[in-house]
Order: sequence, then C-alpha cells, then structure tokens
Amino acid sequence: MRPRSGQPLAAPGHACCVGHRGARAYAPENTLAAFAKAAAMGCTMVELDVHLSRDGAVVVHHDDRLGRCTDVKARFPARSTDFVSDYTVAELQALDAGSWYVRQLALPAAQRQGFLQTLSEAELSRWVSPEDQALYASGSVRIPTLAATLAQARELDLVVNIEIKALPRMYPGIARAVVADVAAAGMQRSVLVSSFDHEQLLEVKQLDPTLLTGVLTSDRLARPADYLQLLAADAYHPGCYDDFDSLGFNSVSARLDARGIAAVRAAGRMVFAWTCNHSAQMQALAAAGVTGVMTDYPNRFGLALP
Repeated sequence: MRPRSGQPLAAPGHACCVGHRGARAYAPENTLAAFAKAAAMGCTMVELDVHLSRDGAVVVHHDDRLGRCTDVKARFPARSTDFVSDYTVAELQALDAGSWYVRQLALPAAQRQGFLQTLSEAELSRWVSPEDQALYASGSVRIPTLAATLAQARELDLVVNIEIKALPRMYPGIARAVVADVAAAGMQRSVLVSSFDHEQLLEVKQLDPTLLTGVLTSDRLARPADYLQLLAADAYHPGCYDDFDSLGFNSVSARLDARGIAAVRAAGRMVFAWTCNHSAQMQALAAAGVTGVMTDYPNRFGLALP
C-alpha cells in the first residue's frame, strides 16, 4: 500500500502519520479542506468515514447524524430527522460543514469539543491562518462524496483509510458502493478499508480480494494476529483514545501493552493505532513498531519522532 507516486508511507523503520478525519484539529473534519491541510502538514495517509445518502451515494461524514458538524437544523427546519441516510446527496451537499469549527475556536478551550481542548494558541496561529478561518466560516465548505475525496487524494498523493460506518444504520450495499467508488478512481493500491463491523470487511474482500482491510476495535483482542488471519484482514486498528483505549495508556499502569502490536507485526500485517494526540504516546507507539499513528494533530507527530 503506497501513494500512487510509489513513494513509501514513511522512511524504513518509521511509523507514518495518518491525518484523522483529515487534520481535524486545524480544519473542519472530514472535508476536502481537512484532507488538504493534512497533506500540507506532512501526512502521507488520511482516515475518513463514510455513510450512504438516501439515494445511495457514498458520502464522507463521521456521525450518523448531521447536527454536530453542519447547519442541518437551520437549512431544513421542517425535517424531523437528521440522520445522514435520510437526506439525498444534493441535500447533504447544500449543508454548511465548516462554520461549526470556527464557532468552536471562539469558545474557551474547556468548552470546546474534546479533541480541540488541547489546541494551543501557538498551534492555532501556526496552522490556521485568517484566510483558513474565513474559508471555513464562508458557508462554502461541504460534505464531500467519497468519489470527490478520492480524486483529491490522487492529486495530493495520499493513501486513504476508508472507515465504513455501518453501525447502527446497517446500510444495505455500502461495501459494494465503496468498492465501486475505489475502482472508478483507480485507487485500489492506495486504499485501506476498515470498519468496526467486521462483516463489512469480509464483504469487501469477497468483492475485491486485492483491497486491503483493517479490523477496527476499541476492545482488547486475545489473539489479534489469529483474528486477522480468520478475516483475511491486512491491518489491526486498536484504539488508544480516552475511553476507547485498548492499548494500556489509560490503564492503572498507564503503560503501553505492546504484545498485540508485536504479534500482528510478526505475522506480517500492519498496525494503525487511533487516535493519538499526545507526543509521548506517539513516541511509544512508534517505538513499539506500529505502521502508522492516526492523529488530529499531525504537527505533534513530528515532535514525537527522534
């Protein structure tokens, strides 16, 4: 798995930096602006989330509801639902997906969404320009389709981790739609498909055995390498974020338990840890041999490396 240019994800023996939902500390998450920001900050890979619209388009958005990151209530005040899957792709792309982020920046740090509470003034001034803020507040930042995002990734030479958000909505046909979009973009060698719904990974492999898949989990797996082999999966995606930590950072010992990482790597498979925003933890993960670290703060990844 490489960018289309053939360049490696990272230098030999090093972990790569994966922009989580783009570089979501510095741009509205899961938008083309966020993916461009991640590339500008040195990420060779980005992670994103996909749902199906009411008319069957694959769209990039994290939550199954639209309220947190769009103006859906103002744009469609008469609608009784804000599930992504209850809106057509045209309706979704009429929403403002950027202004909420600028409003978050205006709040005291302790009142922001959790991932933005550690954003420093120095980081903000360094990585979010006045022009950026004007763009994000302009109303022109939209929910992108997967097809548009893959086209951008080709231009930016990015590998893309597509997370299928099948639960709880159980979208019929979402795996097939994702595989079709990847094929249409010619990005089969630069994509990794992951999901917490591991049935989706089996379906992806059935549809295209050449596509790489990743097992997402926030639980401890007793024998992760064996489980990946059972699913014919190529990567292990353990959580290390707050209440979703399965690697030990938030345990009583506060130490990384690297045994699962070592076992998966010894089996020749990849490990991508999510979502790490602390430099010391990034350093520990890199030392343990992970393939990549997903982060909202790509600049902190650089500080973690020797």
